[in-house]
Amino acid sequence: MSQRFAVIGLGQLGHSIARTLAERGAQVIAVDQNIDLVEQIKDQVAHTVAMDATDSKALQAQDIHRVDAAVVTIGEDFEALLLTTVVLQELGVKRIITRAANEQQHTILTKLGITEILSPEKKIGESVAKSLLQPNIRSFLSLSEEYEIIEIEAPAKLAGKTLVQIDLRRKFNLNLITIKRSDNHDQPKYFVGVPSSDTEIEEGDLLFIMGTQEDVQHFIESHQ
Repeated sequence: MSQRFAVIGLGQLGHSIARTLAERGAQVIAVDQNIDLVEQIKDQVAHTVAMDATDSKALQAQDIHRVDAAVVTIGEDFEALLLTTVVLQELGVKRIITRAANEQQHTILTKLGITEILSPEKKIGESVAKSLLQPNIRSFLSLSEEYEIIEIEAPAKLAGKTLVQIDLRRKFNLNLITIKRSDNHDQPKYFVGVPSSDTEIEEGDLLFIMGTQEDVQHFIESHQ
């Protein structure tokens, strides 16, 4: 039986979450007060409804309390997001994920007992800053306050060397997760899978590396 989720707030973030869940086989109920936003996604998810999500009776009528998780992605009206979150708690929704636009909102939601909080603005800001400071970093994923995964173009110094020769783990305390490469610059890149000790780095490879922010920075600075 497929999982059932509610996504409340159908701005860009909510729309993306709802669509992705549906594409992966989940039953999604998408909720927003704005009828236009509801109309935009109605053909992509199992069920849509235009309503005020702060209305406890309206939510209960949609069996929201029976979903596996509810994601609250109301963007501009923090009061509505808070009230919706409290209503979901009162209805007994077992897993609630909410959006916070800043640290103050994050703190308030934490005090309400919410442990899963989305901070897309913060992540975007970190990503832009990191790409400006380190142009060879294509993307990154923060795993915690300390650890991250980065996608970085292989430094020229590493071309032609094997993973044994590079010795990322001993020298930099980093793990190479996978490599994305192309045999021809005109062809799309592909993943080579899990690298082995004798895997050789090629010019133009994109390396997916995991470690602490400090160790990643040390690796980058050592190959500039």
